[in-house]
Amino acid sequence: MKMKNNIIKQKSFTFAVSIIRANKFLLQQKQFIIANQLFRSGTSIGAMVREAEMAESKKDFIHKMSVALKEANETDYWIKLILVDIKDECILNLQEKCLELIKILVSIIKTSKRSIYS
Repeated sequence: MKMKNNIIKQKSFTFAVSIIRANKFLLQQKQFIIANQLFRSGTSIGAMVREAEMAESKKDFIHKMSVALKEANETDYWIKLILVDIKDECILNLQEKCLELIKILVSIIKTSKRSIYS
């Protein structure tokens, strides 16, 4: 299922690049476990968006975007934990970008569900 508007594709890719950079920073700070958790959930958002792009049906699209939303929510959790100890502009910027992704994903899911059930 081809996405009409690729803003989520672009923003999730840019976010993944920022996650990779933040991961390097966290590894330098010897935050190995949390760096790994953030890396896994933060980069999987875009991966799920890319999977949704090739969904077999509208329901499959909604499911994949819902998984991307869950990953974004988990990523927000890890960012909040990092911010307890590390007050870095890079991490604060990640939180803003993550919340933006969450809002976009919620909107896409709601709109897609409306088109199925109306």
